[in-house]
Amino acid sequence: MSPEVRTNVNIKPYRTALALPGLRSLLLVAVLARIPLTATGVTLTFHVVLDLDRGYGAAGLVGAAITIGAAIGGPLLGRLVDRRGLRPVLVLTGIAEAVFWTTAPSLAYPVLLPAAFVAGSLALPIFSVVRQSIAALVPEDQRRPAYALDSMSVELSFMIGPALAVALVTAISAQTTMYLVGGGIVAAGAALWLLNPPIRGAAEPVGPRRQVSRREWLTPRLLAVLALSTAATLVLGGTDVAVVAVLRASGEAGWTGAVLAGWAIASLIGGFAYGAVHRSLSPLTLTAALALCTIPVGLGGAHWWLLCLALIPAGALCAPTIAASADAVSRLAPAEVRGEAMGLHGSAVTVGIAIGAPLAGAVIDASAPLWGFVVTGALGALTTLAVLPVELRRRRSADTPPAPTPIDHEPAPAIH
Repeated sequence: MSPEVRTNVNIKPYRTALALPGLRSLLLVAVLARIPLTATGVTLTFHVVLDLDRGYGAAGLVGAAITIGAAIGGPLLGRLVDRRGLRPVLVLTGIAEAVFWTTAPSLAYPVLLPAAFVAGSLALPIFSVVRQSIAALVPEDQRRPAYALDSMSVELSFMIGPALAVALVTAISAQTTMYLVGGGIVAAGAALWLLNPPIRGAAEPVGPRRQVSRREWLTPRLLAVLALSTAATLVLGGTDVAVVAVLRASGEAGWTGAVLAGWAIASLIGGFAYGAVHRSLSPLTLTAALALCTIPVGLGGAHWWLLCLALIPAGALCAPTIAASADAVSRLAPAEVRGEAMGLHGSAVTVGIAIGAPLAGAVIDASAPLWGFVVTGALGALTTLAVLPVELRRRRSADTPPAPTPIDHEPAPAIH
């Protein structure tokens, strides 16, 4: 097979997905809108440390307040999207973001802390809304490459946003950067409001919302997917901290950016491959592989380039794992509650990162940098073992043939 034919085969799923009306513009808005959102954490950290003259622990509390608020508010905003539509929620969250980012630079620390919690609970729901809209725009058999593109766009946003925030803080000031980040978030909400992507598919019910009880859709299988999402991002959050610690311990902290960039590039490549292959892998399989590949990463910590190579297998599984979990949630949740389900997925992802980073830090402080990878990877693997029975039950039920229909022995009516 010639290289040209091979390339065409590999990118065909992406061409098919991107040809769907509305998906290309949605993904473009998504990658641009997420950049200011990914810059919020580092921007607030610099503001607390430089402008308020507080320590990194105080900055971490502000980040935790936003994270906890987002984890609580995500499903509630998703339910509001399901019931009231997208635009009213974008107006509400856009106003909340504008108020917070215009007042936060002048707030004293004791006031900034609760304000950050409120801002997190009313944060612009770009991540969950984009994934909900993908489910509405894309038929089920084409969602894998669409969610792979979404995961790759998230990686690009995280590669650009924090680095851009650091550059702005260095060149201007943390306070001015806060205004710029806030303006970017409000602009992102306005762009999404103008685009107004659908939240229900063309073939899905519209009009009055059918009442769907949580017992009907919040099944053990969906809960298992949410648990796997938390486990995956716990591993990723722990890896982020452990990389910094390993390089500092080996005296190569200056290579941190290069190692993290290599990790992100591996994720982009893995995400592309995941969307191009013909066979899907379950979130359980991908999360287990991600966790197991993370455990030995610290063994490459003697030199930065060895650590970079050790991160490639785990890095290549990052984007596919998140994409697979989002795809699974979109299939398991009815259209009437998909916003709430995607909000829960976003909360699961957020909680995982919020737990993974401090957990790895505590383990590293108590032992050695190598154990940051080992412990978070092991916890991820244990989570996959915990939800394995749910997956096995599902597969057994799928393999069980339906019961035969009883034969009616009454004579058939005559045909005239």
